[in-house]
Amino acid sequence: MTLYLQNTQYIDAQTLNVTSTHLMVEEGTDGTVTLIDTIPTAGERREDDRVIDCKGRFVTRSFGCGHHHIYSALCRGMPAPPQIPNNFVEVLKYVWWRVDGRLDLPMVEASALAAGLQMARRGVTFCIDHHASPLHVEGSLETIAKAFERCGIGHLMCHESSDRNGVEAAEKSLSEHDSYLASGRPGLIGLHASFTVGDELLSKSVELARKYNTGLHIHVAEDQADQAHCRQTYNKRVAERLWDMGGLESPKTILGHCVHCNDEERKIIADSGVWVVSNVESNQNNNVGLTDYDWLDNIMLGTDGMHNDMLRSAKAHHLCCSTTGGIGYDEVYRRFRNVHTYLAQFDGVGDGENNLVILDYDTPTELNSDNFYGHFLFGLEALHVDTVISRGQVIVEQRKSTLVDEEEILGFAREQGLRLWEALQKYQ
Repeated sequence: MTLYLQNTQYIDAQTLNVTSTHLMVEEGTDGTVTLIDTIPTAGERREDDRVIDCKGRFVTRSFGCGHHHIYSALCRGMPAPPQIPNNFVEVLKYVWWRVDGRLDLPMVEASALAAGLQMARRGVTFCIDHHASPLHVEGSLETIAKAFERCGIGHLMCHESSDRNGVEAAEKSLSEHDSYLASGRPGLIGLHASFTVGDELLSKSVELARKYNTGLHIHVAEDQADQAHCRQTYNKRVAERLWDMGGLESPKTILGHCVHCNDEERKIIADSGVWVVSNVESNQNNNVGLTDYDWLDNIMLGTDGMHNDMLRSAKAHHLCCSTTGGIGYDEVYRRFRNVHTYLAQFDGVGDGENNLVILDYDTPTELNSDNFYGHFLFGLEALHVDTVISRGQVIVEQRKSTLVDEEEILGFAREQGLRLWEALQKYQ
């Protein structure tokens, strides 16, 4: 099938040139987008081809999330923790580790469907997810993959391996990675953070990444507690430990946060060629601190489970890093789009140019290549996303999913959310 977008204002995601044109969009993981002068007549088109009249609306490449925790989707409005956290480790202990330890596969599926639907409606067509369900590991990654695909979302996933739940849980997490990647699915090897990952688990994870020619996905120096534990236990800092253990050898490796890295660690990370994901809203929410990323080229943006809106993440990144590092509008946009550069390392994942958004953007001022950044940061919002195209297929049209029953998914999510909340209250 070929999709024709008629009467567009096409914004090239790289050059930012704005062109009044028609687009020919080919479907598939490697589908292309071609600017054309005229739409073929009905007699010239195939029976399953489709034409959408964009009526002069803006069209550009859709968005990707560099670091998510979709298992948080059922947590809005959940019961308060049994104790008010006083620091980051207590936030994990009393909030997030209580949540992930009670997730079963129906809850995981509901989380993925709800997050997938909400990402799609916000123009996000690809998600790099860092999943955790330590007591219900087997089949969790495939469950998320199928849920994402129902919603039209591309994915690169891992399971959060950790020693915090014991050796058996850590081994199950490694086995889940092995089975998932052996099936031909693309993915990464997930780890929680240095302070919950011992040398044996880290070593086995590095070997598994080598086996499948992929990278690690791990939180690094999100809080000072991570560094304090590493210095006390290993007599080195987190990035130094990862480097010594082979954890920074793949350019596919993703380090989340890197808020509390010193100059030596920054050089190690930058020289290694791995990628860092900034999640400034999560950092502020957890009161772990803020940092600049001016020392790094390989940086992209995520949500860290806070929400599903990458335009919002870009604005938050601007507001933070314009003060911590003097970042320019162009650099915010580069970091926003860097997820595509990162994903280009993986064959056939479907993050190509035929992933598009049609924006119903009622701007009161002209938008052109010279002032695009101003519109990007201070005008465009998720509410302007009207239609979303994933791998050449329309997955959202007029702000509604074309693939799934939204009420059914949200009803299922509410049902599973109540089950999760009951479990949280039952087992304090």
